[in-house]
Amino acid sequence: MTALSVAGLTVGYRTGPVLTDVVTTVDEGAWLGVIGPNGAGKSTFLKAVAGLVAHQGVVRVEGRALLSMTNRQRARAIGYSPQIPQIPPGISVTDYVLLGRAPYLPALGREGRRDLAVVGDVLIRLDLVALADRELRTLSGGERQRAVLARVLAQQPRLLLLDEPTTGLDVGHAQALLELVDRLRVEDGVTVVSTLHDLTLAGQYSTRLLLLNHGRVVADGTSRDVLTESLLASHYDAKVAVVTAPDGSRAVVPVRGREADLQAARHSEPTTRTPEF
Repeated sequence: MTALSVAGLTVGYRTGPVLTDVVTTVDEGAWLGVIGPNGAGKSTFLKAVAGLVAHQGVVRVEGRALLSMTNRQRARAIGYSPQIPQIPPGISVTDYVLLGRAPYLPALGREGRRDLAVVGDVLIRLDLVALADRELRTLSGGERQRAVLARVLAQQPRLLLLDEPTTGLDVGHAQALLELVDRLRVEDGVTVVSTLHDLTLAGQYSTRLLLLNHGRVVADGTSRDVLTESLLASHYDAKVAVVTAPDGSRAVVPVRGREADLQAARHSEPTTRTPEF
């Protein structure tokens, strides 16, 4: 089943077009990694799919047109985590995660047993029980990112949109968070669409990659199709080597530029010595 289909997606601001005629589909339970250089339109793509910015074209979530859905229906179907989430001052982890149940509450209503049970289960699955009463702002970066993910999961969405979920995390915490997302994807059948700056991590965890540049799709396929030295050199203006990691995934390694290569070559030249007689 197709979880997400996008056709002719176009978004523009006063400064000009940000996305132009983007077309892609994502199967249920898959993970689409959206990559591209700064300013390529990655975050705008997620906002458009979440229904947060005006757009042209057609976005369908599990066959339903996004524009035909009410805000409450969208919030139940789509979980969106921005790159820099807004965190209310003084809020505890539990109360923050409870915000994810808002789409299920009546107007001016309070959380019921079902809502508390869902939040309790999410806290257990994301190993946040010991931090449940802590103020969110006092947590470490990795702990805070887990809490942000917990709020989104409390919505019980079928489509999870994550904008740079590893921002500010070291490689260990980044791996732990992405492993957690992948486990939830496999266990619950949740479909994931995420933007990632780290191309190696994007290739390792995504089942498919969408490469954007200047607001247009320039490549769409497996990591082996998209993470190529020629494509990355062309669209990132970067010199890289793409190697195969021990697990068979693609790893993108920066390579020093031509100027550095020339300098290194000069230093490696043998020194000419005057012969002694």
